[in-house]
Amino acid sequence: MSNAYSYACRDCEGMEFCPASLVAASEIEVWKLIELHAEFAHGEDPADWDTDTRTYLATLIVPIDVRVKVDV
Repeated sequence: MSNAYSYACRDCEGMEFCPASLVAASEIEVWKLIELHAEFAHGEDPADWDTDTRTYLATLIVPIDVRVKVDV
């Protein structure tokens, strides 16, 4: 079972050269980070994204397993 979600901007069509990758504990947090990244790195206004764009971006958010460091 996954415990985090990730998004790599370079997986988005037209953004192949963008180095940004995001990992967060929830999909909601990843969405907020994607929107912030799009605004500051690419000059986009996420409020302008239509349903098709958001549906496409959702396919790029993937569940992953992140090993959490535990002090012993």
